[in-house]
Amino acid sequence: MHGIAALQPYVIGSFLLWAALVKLLSRKMRARAGQSALARLVGSARAVPALRLVGVLELAVAAALLLPPVLPAEGAAGAALSAGFLAYLTYARLAAPAASCGCLGTHSRPADRRAFARAGLLLVMGVAALWARPYPLDPPLAVLGLVEIAVLLGLSAELDRHWLMPLRRLLVRLRRPLAPPAPQEIPLEVTLRLLYLSPAYCSTSARLTSDVQDVWDEDGLRFVVYAAGGRTAVFAVPLSGGDPSAVRAALVDEPALT
Repeated sequence: MHGIAALQPYVIGSFLLWAALVKLLSRKMRARAGQSALARLVGSARAVPALRLVGVLELAVAAALLLPPVLPAEGAAGAALSAGFLAYLTYARLAAPAASCGCLGTHSRPADRRAFARAGLLLVMGVAALWARPYPLDPPLAVLGLVEIAVLLGLSAELDRHWLMPLRRLLVRLRRPLAPPAPQEIPLEVTLRLLYLSPAYCSTSARLTSDVQDVWDEDGLRFVVYAAGGRTAVFAVPLSGGDPSAVRAALVDEPALT
């Protein structure tokens, strides 16, 4: 437990450092500050100064967490800042539900569950950092720190364009949802629906005396067999395309018994 507590100041400090630098250095973020929920809270004219003030506060807390010595007050500052984030997100959700929170980037999406989960996780880390003491960061703790940072980044919608959107594009390429299905993947119901609409079936249906007796696929066609009195009705339905007029029918005499 001491090791986990000792790890939290570095994780929180790294995240706050990134958030502070984005607020202080990004021109695009300052340009969109007037459209965020922060403008609703302090007014459009004071949105940019307020954004900078928050960035300076985050930078100060990050420096205190990342630089020695390790003090409980630093964890308390991180927890208080995270609690402030949660309060601000709650305000943004209630007062400006369509506006972005303006926390870490220039995206225009409103505060969602991921933003609340990120702030809540930072709050939990801040509380854990209250018990932080000097402790050697061995490889297992370093791995845990990387996992925590990855979770925080994964909860940051501002970074979706860097990893989530490319991942979705890759999955679309691999799964090919709009590609035509293989013949064996086409349900029989789809074939029968096309068959029932075809002129070939309409002109033959009065002679049919059974339900579907046999089905098989061959050369891009699905053959559907019915009994037709003393004969056999065979329909050839194309597996690709949806033109009912392309369906063909044949009546085959049954072999005589000798």
